[in-house]
Amino acid sequence: MMWCALLGAFFLQMLLGIPLFVGLVATAFLGVASLGNESLFRVIPQQFFGGMDVFSLLAIPFFLLTGTLMNRAGLTDRLMDFCRLLVGSARGGLGYVNVVGGIILAGVNGSAAADASALGSLLIPAMEKDGFPRAYAAGLTAGSALIGPIIPPSIFMVIYASMTNASIGGLFAAGVVPGFLLGGAFLAMNALWSARYRFPFSDGAAVRARKGEILKRSVGALVAPLLIIGGIVAGVVTPTESGALAAAYCAAVGFFGTRQLTLRGLGEALVETVRLTSAIFLIMGAATSVGWLLKWERVPQTVAAALAGWGLLDTPLLLLLTLSALTFVIGMFMEEVAVLTLLTPIFAPLAARAGIDPLHFGVVMTLNVTIALITPPVGACNYIVAAVGRVPLGELFREIWPFIGVAVGTLLLLILCPPLTTALPRALGL
Repeated sequence: MMWCALLGAFFLQMLLGIPLFVGLVATAFLGVASLGNESLFRVIPQQFFGGMDVFSLLAIPFFLLTGTLMNRAGLTDRLMDFCRLLVGSARGGLGYVNVVGGIILAGVNGSAAADASALGSLLIPAMEKDGFPRAYAAGLTAGSALIGPIIPPSIFMVIYASMTNASIGGLFAAGVVPGFLLGGAFLAMNALWSARYRFPFSDGAAVRARKGEILKRSVGALVAPLLIIGGIVAGVVTPTESGALAAAYCAAVGFFGTRQLTLRGLGEALVETVRLTSAIFLIMGAATSVGWLLKWERVPQTVAAALAGWGLLDTPLLLLLTLSALTFVIGMFMEEVAVLTLLTPIFAPLAARAGIDPLHFGVVMTLNVTIALITPPVGACNYIVAAVGRVPLGELFREIWPFIGVAVGTLLLLILCPPLTTALPRALGL
């Protein structure tokens, strides 16, 4: 009963527009107050700062900085030209460019929000000019952005690993095949929609005429994802070191290669990175405080006992489906970092007890939380692409459901076929 009251208080604060991290901290204090043990109040600040004081989380600001610097250095534009050269000449060509661009950008910053902003500002106007419905262009952009947290590097995977002591390198390797599967699913969807609704052919003649120039200009942009993914998978650098190297590389290319990055631009990129990192870390600290209270009240054990009573711990497939459904529903109404931080301490031990591979569950959990980024009414990527693409939010909400269906279908495929996530980490010894 107490937790029902606390949950109601938390959602009331969300409806009132109170910042999420403030609502979470207030919920933790209300929970302690309801226990009547005043000595526990001092634990909340400890948990709040302890949730942010994790070494592996240092990778997050470097990945965010890399993505921001790529945009300001003109490297993102060059990547889009490269994608147009690869897949832009077919029917619905800019739709393919959108998805392939999402795949490539996924290997840079690990953030769906950053990818949605970059892809949306570049491609939604271009797709509309080329004859695509603006709402479809926005929906495809939001869907393509979901690939960002799956293909390494991934901010969500770094957060998950920091909470479960899982191998970040192993999780990154486990996300490669699922990320490409998700991208392939959106490519197939674009092909189907393009044929059904007779989307236009893109004029690829002008792009092909500049083939040599585009390839030459794209080399510098393609090095950044190779630095991050190659360095981590090969075991040469840690995720934090790879992010730092990629950020330094993008800054150097921006100053001395493309010459589009200025000192003012670098300062603005740093400020933007600090803002985004602070938002993520504040939510993590606040959610960690609530998570500690949940563990103090033995909520994970209560949930485990209930699931065991239903026989789910003896049936890994049903457990994964149940936990995925719960995560999907909760993710519709709560910010994704908070969902991941709150549910991981409860769900991960259950998966371990059921004998589910930790890397497999980590990817399933990450994709679950990622899908929440485009599920109404809260999905952050919807608001981003609606803003940058100037699409009415209600219209986008109506258009987004087929893309959610494609992502959920990919998730079900991963649940049913664990080797899709575990084969590559095992082959690499991770």
